[in-house]
Amino acid sequence: MNYANRKAQDLLHTPEGVRDCYGIEYTAKQNTIEKIASVIRLYGYEDLQTPSFEYFDVFSNEIGTTSSKELYKFFDKEGSTLVLRPDFTPSVARCAAKYFMDEKRPIRFCYQGSAFSNTSDLQGKLKETTQMGAELMNDGSAQADGEMIAMLTESLLAAGLTDFQISVGNVEYFKGICDHLGMDAALEMSLRDEISGKNYFAAEDLLKSEGYGKADRDLFLRIRDFMETAEDLEKAAETAPNRRALDAVKRLIEVWNVVDAYGLSRHMSFDLSLLSKYHYYTGIIFKGYTYGTGEPIASGGRYDQLLRFFGKKAPAIGCMISIDPLMEAMRRQHLINVQEPVIQKIYYNADNYRDALKTARMSRMAGVRTVLLPQED
Repeated sequence: MNYANRKAQDLLHTPEGVRDCYGIEYTAKQNTIEKIASVIRLYGYEDLQTPSFEYFDVFSNEIGTTSSKELYKFFDKEGSTLVLRPDFTPSVARCAAKYFMDEKRPIRFCYQGSAFSNTSDLQGKLKETTQMGAELMNDGSAQADGEMIAMLTESLLAAGLTDFQISVGNVEYFKGICDHLGMDAALEMSLRDEISGKNYFAAEDLLKSEGYGKADRDLFLRIRDFMETAEDLEKAAETAPNRRALDAVKRLIEVWNVVDAYGLSRHMSFDLSLLSKYHYYTGIIFKGYTYGTGEPIASGGRYDQLLRFFGKKAPAIGCMISIDPLMEAMRRQHLINVQEPVIQKIYYNADNYRDALKTARMSRMAGVRTVLLPQED
C-alpha cells in the first residue's frame, strides 16, 4: 500500500472516544431527543443555545466544575485560553447572569448539544456525548426541586424507558457530618471524592488514618443505607448528628412529598451518600439509573452559589439527561422500534426529466419522501 492509500485509510478512522452515528441509529436518537424536548417544553422551559467553547475561567477550579486536566484546552489568536464545554450548567449560568441579571422571577431554560471530556481512563466511555437538560433559576423552593425531578421522570418515561430509578440525596447532609466532626476542608474534599465514587472502604481507611473512632466513622457509613419512602427518611432524621444534617433530611422529605403529588414517587429513592464530582452542587442532588448501561443516564441538583461567580446572586437547580447511555440502555432493553424510512423512487432519463421532476415535487408536497434517480441502463 502506497503512502497516499495509507493516509486515506488513516483518515477513515475517528479519534479515540468519538464515533459516527447514522441511519436507523441516528433516527432513533433524534426521535428520543424530540420526545424528551416535548416534555420539557410543556413545563414552560425555553430553548437556549450556548457556545461549544468558553473562556477557561467559566470552568475553573474555583467554580467547582470539571478538573482542568480533563478539559480540552486551546488558544485563540489573542492568546486567551478557551475550553470545549465539559458541562452545560456553568455556560447556562453565565448566560443567565449576562442577560437576566436583574430578573427576580423564575427563569426556565432548556438545552441540547455536545459536551466534551478529555479523560484518558474512560473504560470505553465517549469523550463527546450528547446531553439534554434544563435549568430553573431564581427559585430556591422544595417545589422547584420536586418539579425538576418530576420533569426528568416524565422525560424518561416519554422516551420509552419504564424500568429506572432516580436516586436523590442532599449534599448538605454530608457537610453536616463534616461540621459535626470539625473536619478541615482538605480532608472533607478527599473524603468527598471517595464517597462520591462509592469507595466506602477507602473512605473508612482515610478516616482511620486521621484518628476518627468507630462511632464517627459509622456516621459516614450509615449513609449507605437504601431508602425508598418519606418514612425511611424520618428514621434517618432521628440519627442526624446536627441541625444542618437534620435540615437536609427534612428537605428530602419535602421533595418526596412534591414528587409524590405528581404521582411519580415510585421512580424515586434516596441515597444520603450521593455526591458529585461537580463541587458547585449545594443541596439536593440526584442521578438516574437503569439496567443495560454502566453509568448514570441522568443527573442534576441544586447549585445556589454558582451564579454569584458571574455576578448574579440567585438559587438554581438543573437536570441533565445523557442521551448516549440512555440509547444504549434502551437498545439492550429492546425498547427501540424504528423502521427503515419509506422513500419513493422516481426514475428519469434525458427525455422525461421534467415530467419526473414534476411528479417528484408533487409527491414531496404531499409529504412523501421522494428521491429522483437516473434511469438505469
